[in-house]
Amino acid sequence: MGVTTPTGLSTAEVQERRDHGLGNTQPDDTGRSLLNIVRVNVLTLFNAVVGGCSALLFTLGAWQDALFGLFLVANTLIGVVQEYRAKRTLAHLAVLNAPRALVLRDGRRVECSVADVVLDDLLELRPGEQVTADAEVVAGRDIEVDESLLNGEADPVSADLGRELLSGSTVLSGSGLARVVRVGADSYAARITAEARTFSPVRSELRESIWRVIRWISIGLLPVGCILLNGQMQAAGGWATALSNGAWRDAVIGAVGGLIAMVPQGLVFMTSVALAVGAVKLSRRRVLVHEIASVEGLARVNMLCVDKTGTLTEGSLALDRVEPVDRPPKGWKLALAWFAADPVANATAQAIGRAFPPDSVEAVLPDATIPFSSRHKWSAAYFVDGRMPGSWVLGGADIVLGASSGSSPTLLNRAGSMADTGLRTLVLAHSDVRIQLAEDGEAPALPAALEPVALVVLREQIRGDAAETIRYFGRQGVEVCVISGDHPLTVAAVAREAGIPGSFTGVDARLLPRDPAELTSILRTDRVFGRVTPEQKKALVLGFQSLGYTVAMTGDGVNDALALKHADLGIAMGSGSSAARAVADVVLLDGAFARLPGILGEGRRVIANVERLSKLFLTKTTYAVLLGVACGALLLPYPFLPRQLSVVDGLTIGLPALVLALLPNDRLYRPGFLRRALRFCVPSGLVVAVAVALVVAYATIVAAAPRAEVQTSAVITLTLSALWVLTVLARPFTPITAAIVGASYLGLIVVLSVPLIVDFLELDMPPNDLLVAAIGTSAGASLTLEWVHRRFGR
Repeated sequence: MGVTTPTGLSTAEVQERRDHGLGNTQPDDTGRSLLNIVRVNVLTLFNAVVGGCSALLFTLGAWQDALFGLFLVANTLIGVVQEYRAKRTLAHLAVLNAPRALVLRDGRRVECSVADVVLDDLLELRPGEQVTADAEVVAGRDIEVDESLLNGEADPVSADLGRELLSGSTVLSGSGLARVVRVGADSYAARITAEARTFSPVRSELRESIWRVIRWISIGLLPVGCILLNGQMQAAGGWATALSNGAWRDAVIGAVGGLIAMVPQGLVFMTSVALAVGAVKLSRRRVLVHEIASVEGLARVNMLCVDKTGTLTEGSLALDRVEPVDRPPKGWKLALAWFAADPVANATAQAIGRAFPPDSVEAVLPDATIPFSSRHKWSAAYFVDGRMPGSWVLGGADIVLGASSGSSPTLLNRAGSMADTGLRTLVLAHSDVRIQLAEDGEAPALPAALEPVALVVLREQIRGDAAETIRYFGRQGVEVCVISGDHPLTVAAVAREAGIPGSFTGVDARLLPRDPAELTSILRTDRVFGRVTPEQKKALVLGFQSLGYTVAMTGDGVNDALALKHADLGIAMGSGSSAARAVADVVLLDGAFARLPGILGEGRRVIANVERLSKLFLTKTTYAVLLGVACGALLLPYPFLPRQLSVVDGLTIGLPALVLALLPNDRLYRPGFLRRALRFCVPSGLVVAVAVALVVAYATIVAAAPRAEVQTSAVITLTLSALWVLTVLARPFTPITAAIVGASYLGLIVVLSVPLIVDFLELDMPPNDLLVAAIGTSAGASLTLEWVHRRFGR
């Protein structure tokens, strides 16, 4: 199917390739469909248990006890919306932004959609146009392309005949034709897009730990529920009696209340609320969070991989100094000012203008010019003006000094030593000989009798906040690694100036081993890498993860997309490519590197507060499981109605949790969240369960109190004991936390005093001796809980 004529493919050849599926249609799979997303989030064991219990209570007419089902709806909606939003974001990911493509067919220029390009098409290359498919240059001259978004290298690349251009690169200058060699899913842009579009949720220790606990509880609910239900039916006179006299209804409601109390459903909801509020706070700092679990991921990061350009640097060059030779010719400063003011000056020449203002040469017009090209790496101008007569050349030190008749090895060595430290050097040279313009198709020649005039030294422009940000991460125990597509020496120089430890030398990624084990050994010591390809950036991220690091990756180009995707947390710059922004978990809308410390602090606040909340909820789960198993095994009536437990939860957990989740908290992140939580919750829950059991036993056996008084005594004991758990976890006290605890104790008094609430909850104030027993037992439980906290809660 090769191209046989310079006229391009014929209409029949194009159709033949389309029939064989050789078009440039890009894959658009982004993972699960909306239906699958809903199904996965709805059909869970947790939803089956909680939803079934809620539906059962509604069926029995006890809707007041079934309101816990609202948490089920909220948790499910949050899960569906998060994943669907991420799917929508990834669906808009694109490496190719060109609206149309220009191809040569039947000897005529044809404009078509990117998807209509086929294998062997001849693409027309023009300045400013994006290459829409992998193609090989077959005709043209002076073609230069920008591949910085693909490989991170800032310098333009010459595209000679036979060179392969990657889809996604942009033509800067020149014109020509390129034959398409790969299309569709096989093209470079499509391969990156396909991998980046795959949905993968942010790894969340909080989310994974909480769902692990819920999964354990959900599995255990069936046998525990059977034990509890049997106990309630036996306490109602036995199965036969309960079924015949209708007592089974109260028995089922009691069993359901015991079961639901064991499920920390509010913890899932409150965790989502805390993360969502964190995302809102970050948005006020010009930080966009794609998935709210990313807020937690910010706190766990201990390895930050950063791209050089756009992250540590401003993406521009700064003039470091100019070193003129002894007795430079007349007008050399004006010559530098003219090169900087030239309308077609590149970024390197423009940097000179900050020290040599162009105002002084606005009226000076050259008699002849040779524009800069990456092919010959110099530019030149000839003036007849008396202030700066002769030919002036500005270009790479090795090129200009190599052709200079008066150059010395000392000057050339000095330029070389500066380049070895990552600085960029240019040489301004002068000749009285007029420059000669090149004929068509020929490269221009430097003028004869060139004499060096000045060594121009430039450096990368470091962001003003970069050094302080790096120092902050060092104090927080976060290591920084620089991964860039630029020259290793340049990258190392920037890293040193930014104050990154271990940046004395840069590793050339072209020499890195492919074997993951060998790569890992290098990553134990080196922290600066240059000439890194997109695939190597991904490999470096995976290598750090294999060493146990939690990795955040910052980037702004298509070349960063794969690394952003596979990092534990991808952070894109708002000014970067659409592909980088779509695949990242967090986007810095203003591109400010200094935002990262605030992001880290917000993540640590959220994860520390959620850990505190988890201890509240899991303590409740522990005592609920123990009470349920005890009542079922001993064939005793369950001492609470579901609505009573809902009020206790509201006083001891729910309402306080809404505030505690949002308080400042700068505690450093420590792994092992679930282990620490269980270490505190299990003994605390045991203490609360024993206190309630003692009071219920006293009220039932000794005081022979009616059921309503037994339940009220149990409510008082449970609330006071659980409130001490809240008191312990709310420390250190601030005016806000003290007010929360005080309001919760006051809330218990209100519940026991307001007739409407008392009637709704079916409470009956116990006699004084039983009330004293409940309060005294709660006091003893509080002292024991204080010891548990000091022993296990640190």
